[in-house]
Amino acid sequence: MRRSRFFVFAILAVMAASVFLLLDGCSADKGKRADSVMKGAFPVIDEAYGIIQENAVYPVEGDRLIEGALRGMADVIGDPYSTYLSEEEAAAHRESLAGEKVGIGAEITRSGGRYIIVSPIKGSPAEKAGLQPYDEIVRINGEALGGLTLQEVIKKIRGKEGTALDMTIYRPDLNKHLELKVMREVIPVKTVTAELMEERGTKFGYIALTMFGDETAAEWKKATDDMIKGGAEALVIDVRGNPGGYLRAVGEVAGSLLQDDTVFAYMQNAKGQLTPLVVEPSEKFNFDEKLKKIPIVLLQDKGSASASEVLSGAMKDLRRGFIIGQVSFGKGTVQDTMELSNGGEMKLSTHKWLTPKETWIHGKGVNVDLETEQSKLFTEHIRFSTDVYATGDYHEDIAYGQRLLSGLGYKLERDDGYFDEATALAVHEFRVDAKVSPESIMDRKFFAAIREHVENYRKDKANDKQLQVAIGYVHHLLND
Repeated sequence: MRRSRFFVFAILAVMAASVFLLLDGCSADKGKRADSVMKGAFPVIDEAYGIIQENAVYPVEGDRLIEGALRGMADVIGDPYSTYLSEEEAAAHRESLAGEKVGIGAEITRSGGRYIIVSPIKGSPAEKAGLQPYDEIVRINGEALGGLTLQEVIKKIRGKEGTALDMTIYRPDLNKHLELKVMREVIPVKTVTAELMEERGTKFGYIALTMFGDETAAEWKKATDDMIKGGAEALVIDVRGNPGGYLRAVGEVAGSLLQDDTVFAYMQNAKGQLTPLVVEPSEKFNFDEKLKKIPIVLLQDKGSASASEVLSGAMKDLRRGFIIGQVSFGKGTVQDTMELSNGGEMKLSTHKWLTPKETWIHGKGVNVDLETEQSKLFTEHIRFSTDVYATGDYHEDIAYGQRLLSGLGYKLERDDGYFDEATALAVHEFRVDAKVSPESIMDRKFFAAIREHVENYRKDKANDKQLQVAIGYVHHLLND
């Protein structure tokens, strides 16, 4: 069973796996009007509330009843992207798109009922305090963590900037408990990474966008300026795994690549009325004009959704870029988030968005110009395990290890989670190659070593099949 991995500096997991395209800001007045209408038009809700409060053999707090009713109203719409968010969930939602977060900067996972440090971020408070991979968090501020969910543990770790966090951790390598004090700090969150690449005498910019957040446009501006100044003759834009974000952010990015007055998408309201989204000169950024002419290759996959599909849909319909990879996720709705008087928010699908050719990609996705499969080691979710497995055992952790071994080139006869003799041989060979104690078991040392090998494999761009195809196409464009 796949275990979620979390960044401690935010409850990012609330939204990390979501796909979303959001209008900017919240509409407090709309929420208050809706609340007023509900109270006046639906007295039966007040009746049910009173009946439950007075007669239910299982007592329920009034606030929970209200939140249950709000969730029910959102659920009955039948739209997975329309939902009620409690005050805490709404805060986490906003943080997921913010340019910075407050925390200790460590990634943790839950394994076998224990809370394990996966890795501290370089330069983070967690690293400065001495936290290491595989440290087990035992107590936080003197309180044991037994029986808590991962979200509850994260809530204990989060806090205000400049405050201290006392942690008791167990370090397996030392077989002892340690007491550490960690200071919470602001952790910058980057949504854009860029690299000027040169192959076969051709310079091009590789720019990856992980989501469209508060600071994405500013990061995009800096990245593209650096690429142009470095002599890039083309851009490879990577939105693989990008779940979406703010409409204004993708509008800035798309606008920097398209001529002014170009329609890059349409918004369609509940009445079917279309509003064109037109490229206009940026009010905040003076993008280099060369961006509007430079050749573009865009990489996407089935995890590219919503706002990233707005970008790829515009590139495709306007013939501004060549798309490589896989058909995208297929989310063609836009959500508006409206504040409610209880501190929560109603996130509601209020519009459809259409491509420049007025195509609704919902449930279909944006097609690629050239379909290319990716190496399985790039799509495998990397996780930790602290358990020990040997010949004759059966577990999903074993299947996970088998898939990674196979991807690294070791010979196995199965990958269904049964630890057979061939698996034992492959494990032994890998441990010898990785200079880990030469045993035929999957244990903490094995999982740590194979994780390191897979991460190194991913860092080598030569192993990224889709990127290599994109690079080849860049050369075709520039030498045609």
